Amino acid sequence: MSDTKDQQHHLEAERRVSQGDSVATDVTAVITEKDKEKATSPAATATSPKPHHHVDVPLSDPPYVGPFGGASPEGYDAELGLSPARSRAEAQENQVLEQKIEDGEDPWVVTFDEGDKRNPKNWSSARKWYITILTSGLVFNSSFASSAPSGITQDVKAYFRISNEVAVLCISLFVAGYILGPILWGPLSEVYGRRIIFIISFVFYTGFQVGCALSRNTASILVFRFLGGTFAAAPLTNSGACLADIYHPADRGPAMGLFAVAPFAGPSIAPIVSGLIQTTHTNWRWLYWVLTIFAGACLALIVFTLPETYPPTILVRIAKQKRKETGDDRWYAPLERRPAQSWAKRVNDILLKPFVILALEPMLMAITIYMSFIYGIIYLLFEAFPFVFIKNHHFNAATNGVAFLGFFMGGNVAAVIYILFTDRHYRKYVKSIAPEKPAPEVRLLASRLTSVVLAISMFWFAWTSYPSVHWISPVLATALLGFSVQTIFVGLFNYIIDSYLWVAASALAGATVVRASFGAGFPLFASQMYDKLGTQWASCLLAFLALAMAPIPFVLIKYGPALRARSKFSPT
Repeated sequence: MSDTKDQQHHLEAERRVSQGDSVATDVTAVITEKDKEKATSPAATATSPKPHHHVDVPLSDPPYVGPFGGASPEGYDAELGLSPARSRAEAQENQVLEQKIEDGEDPWVVTFDEGDKRNPKNWSSARKWYITILTSGLVFNSSFASSAPSGITQDVKAYFRISNEVAVLCISLFVAGYILGPILWGPLSEVYGRRIIFIISFVFYTGFQVGCALSRNTASILVFRFLGGTFAAAPLTNSGACLADIYHPADRGPAMGLFAVAPFAGPSIAPIVSGLIQTTHTNWRWLYWVLTIFAGACLALIVFTLPETYPPTILVRIAKQKRKETGDDRWYAPLERRPAQSWAKRVNDILLKPFVILALEPMLMAITIYMSFIYGIIYLLFEAFPFVFIKNHHFNAATNGVAFLGFFMGGNVAAVIYILFTDRHYRKYVKSIAPEKPAPEVRLLASRLTSVVLAISMFWFAWTSYPSVHWISPVLATALLGFSVQTIFVGLFNYIIDSYLWVAASALAGATVVRASFGAGFPLFASQMYDKLGTQWASCLLAFLALAMAPIPFVLIKYGPALRARSKFSPT
């Protein structure tokens, strides 16, 4: 009876192979009933180092999955039931499956092999730097648009016949869009990938710039500004996550130095452009046409040159390709095996995840409060500068915008110092402790000094803003402010990414929401504060607040490891 069953199984296997069936020979077709009984007996269990497994191997040549030396050209394992390989690639595939089974792993899960060029961390340095420059440019685009209307405020007030507070809403509502945007774009990028989120967001962002340029009433331009900010928020969360995708922590420093310049370079340069538009009596709508052209150019670069960088999404594509080429539906990527969720639960997770991480992570909360305060100061300066430079030193809109170059140059100096010195020191430290990994708190060492320097720069700006003091002094104070802000933000950005890794986009999203709230709110009371307190005491108040928050980097360095050890989201 057993022999008859064996013959039937072998005949069925031969029939399937002869017909060119794309599905591999089933183990049960080549393992006899008698072998099964032996495999399940106690004696067999005690003596056999390998269990019998149910493994289907495609007859078609599978794609190359990685270098595995020593693969047999035949690639046949009778005990595991792997079919004879007809090529070196298939022999390698069989060996991979066999090794995974021996290691107790799922042989059908698609992962990156060591040195796999499809893994973003193994891409060439030139490709990584192009992605770094492009994603930083997207952040620059977004932040540029946020402060751009500051130079055309008078023209907008005259055209729509609105108050200064309503005109300032063109800035505040755009930054308020940063509150809603990161809630969506960060978590969505961890489900669908970075590239598709960039494309969708910039399509709508570009369209809303057109809407602003064509607006005929106050309500329409304010609505379009808010929606534009919502979609422009995507780079603020996902660009930093892209860097986490493509760089190892030890190699990320120079890229982060460039990336951290972008959020402050945009607001610093934009007032110059808008100021020139106003002083040359160009129609104010041209500012929004400039933003449209800029956004459209970035969209074209995204569509044609930006690859997907999120590893789980790349593995999904590889798994789909393997299923298509082999006809075997058992290949899968880890992202595809997430528990099925209803749309209601998925939306709930997307909306709540950044805030859950923020609420449960004391170190992230401290960083967020500090960064938000600094971010608020930056946008408050757009309303403070006219008091200092236009009112006290009789600048026009264009030269008032040029005064922001001090802040911009200070940030650039900080970036250069970081790349040439701070990051090199960090790399040497990483090598000195290898194979141990450095603690994320190492990223905060430079922030200790600059947190104090930040407060000093604000005091300097406050007490040199008199009309009797040369205008270069407050400009130099803002240069020191830009240096401090840049250094602090580079350290904190690196710290967040190193601490949270795979949920970095969501962690940055939560921080961005709070930061945007400060950025949107500070300009709304800036005019009243500087008008009532005067330029000196208004700026001095901000300096005292900066001094009160200066200990935050020191506290994180001391207590950060203990906080990370208790964290549910930090794998470090």
